[in-house]
Amino acid sequence: VQLVESGGGLVQAGASLRLSCVGSGRAFSSYGMAWFRQTPGKEREFVAGINWDGSHTDYLDSVKGRFTISRDNAEKTMDLQMNNLKPEDAAVYYCAADLHAYADYIEKTCSKYDYWGQGTQVTVSS
Repeated sequence: VQLVESGGGLVQAGASLRLSCVGSGRAFSSYGMAWFRQTPGKEREFVAGINWDGSHTDYLDSVKGRFTISRDNAEKTMDLQMNNLKPEDAAVYYCAADLHAYADYIEKTCSKYDYWGQGTQVTVSS
């Protein structure tokens, strides 16, 4: 399984960005997927997750109402629409795949994810 992120960049506070993750693997539609982020010196944190068919999502409290996660299993993609970005959202964002996901459950522990992308940098200036 390979995951490739894109869409990061430098924006001003209040702006929007859309991150995309393209996956491979015949069973992509069965994977639980998520976005994590990490800043220097801090642990990687869960930002948003989506179950295998997109019927369930979950978010970090601080991004609820601003970020939206979605997926297109036919295209093997997962997106993160980020609106009203804040300086504290700046980080390297990673997409991740959970091959052991089931039903509606969304895993928030990064060590439980099986595959990771290379990351894409999001910088937000104040």
